[in-house]
Amino acid sequence: MTQDQKQKLEQQLWKIADELRGKMNADEFRDYCLGFIFYKYLSECITDYANSILKDSGESICFTDLNENDEDHQDYLEALQEETLNKLGYFLKPNELFHRIAERGSERGERPREFILEDLTKVLRNIERSTMGTDSEEDFEHLFEDLDLTSTKLGKTEKAKNELIAKILEHLDKIDFAIHDSNSDVLGDAYEYLIGQFASGAGKKAGEFYTPQSVSTVLSRLVTTGKTHIKSVYDPTCGSGSLLLRVARETQVEDFYGQEMNRTTFNLARMNMILHGVHYRNFNLKQDDTLEHPQHLEHRFEAIVANPPFSAKWSSKASFSSDDRFSQYGKLAPASKADFAFVQHMIYQLADNGTMAIVLPHGVLFRGSTEGSIREHLIKELNYLDAVIGLPANIFYGTSIPTCILVFKKCRKNPDDILFIDASNEFEKGKNQNTLTSDNIKKILASYQARQTEKKYSYLAPLSEVAENGYNLNIPRYVDTFEEEELVDLNNVTKQLIDLDRAMVDIDSALATYCKELGIDAPFEVIA
Repeated sequence: MTQDQKQKLEQQLWKIADELRGKMNADEFRDYCLGFIFYKYLSECITDYANSILKDSGESICFTDLNENDEDHQDYLEALQEETLNKLGYFLKPNELFHRIAERGSERGERPREFILEDLTKVLRNIERSTMGTDSEEDFEHLFEDLDLTSTKLGKTEKAKNELIAKILEHLDKIDFAIHDSNSDVLGDAYEYLIGQFASGAGKKAGEFYTPQSVSTVLSRLVTTGKTHIKSVYDPTCGSGSLLLRVARETQVEDFYGQEMNRTTFNLARMNMILHGVHYRNFNLKQDDTLEHPQHLEHRFEAIVANPPFSAKWSSKASFSSDDRFSQYGKLAPASKADFAFVQHMIYQLADNGTMAIVLPHGVLFRGSTEGSIREHLIKELNYLDAVIGLPANIFYGTSIPTCILVFKKCRKNPDDILFIDASNEFEKGKNQNTLTSDNIKKILASYQARQTEKKYSYLAPLSEVAENGYNLNIPRYVDTFEEEELVDLNNVTKQLIDLDRAMVDIDSALATYCKELGIDAPFEVIA
């Protein structure tokens, strides 16, 4: 997509958001916008696929020409339903397609808008029901539950609600998502743009499910370095799924696994997978608390990425001491800070040939007590920590705290040292958020791959030095970024002060003369 095309798309999408802004908060109108984008995608996808089947069968009729009330078309529809359920995982009838509903709700000349809310609700429920008893049922279950078309936030009257929804569908109907073009990702770009905009506008609550694109790029490239193919990637706090999909932009990925606690965000993640062309058989996303109720413990993953909620609370109950994820450490992460609990969980599921990269607050580098013990065990006993990367402050939505990336490997090529990178001072300053530029990202990755000490940027610390520091990983202990201040020439400063005193005497004398001419007293004592 060219820059002009991207800007045009963003303008079109923002018009849609404008219809809802002021009526509800960013979280809520995000659900409507993204839900309808997903409905449009499903409609266009099934139309393309059904038409290809009809064409390959030598039929001259198109999918949109089929009428469920016409007996002659029943065989077509039944055959297409079987094929599309197997291939796409869902089915829509021609009269349920997005364009049909949007067209009915639009104003055309003298023709008034039709009332479409009841039919639209039925269509969204029919998409979910069409999957019942099939392999895709779990992936489509309750997918549209956040699209409440009866909400009073859409309008005080049924007519007002209908007009607002109809306008949104009308705007979306004009956008060509080019789903038939395998080299285009208009839909993915639209989806990520809206998610990013909602995260920046909604503060911490929305930011919890979205990792800024620049940070996602760093994480995904760290875990794919030197790999052209990955069997599986996992994110234990997957949010809207954007981080998992970012890994797929860096290398070929077979299967995607993730878990998300928030139901609405979990629905977004499933939509996001399908919108980006991931087949329903190739993603396995679950909705539950990862630490308390893990859903993928039987799997080991070649790549793991995560941006868990910073210093979240968890139960840290005594029974977890015998949990295989935590038992070998002899300590549990404190109930008030689950950061290391996520690390332990991810390491448990990391394959022997895998790499994991996790974003955490700086406190994990130096906090003591049980966290200090876990940190020491990770380094001294397991020797899994490969690198520590300091990121700039204020690059995450909803928080300005500085963060870091920890990179872990079970089979390290460099088992005698840990690489420290201080990238905290290299960023592009923004109005609300700071950003890592492409050059900033390239420098981080080049430093990680070169694994060398670079003055004021990186340091290759022997394990013995880390041990001498009591396994404290605070980056300034290893990367010295201190800038010496320029020496002050005191003789020159003295001369400048003398010159200023002389100038003041001349100014006072001139003022005294003016005051005398005006016949008023000088506002200071005149020294002869």
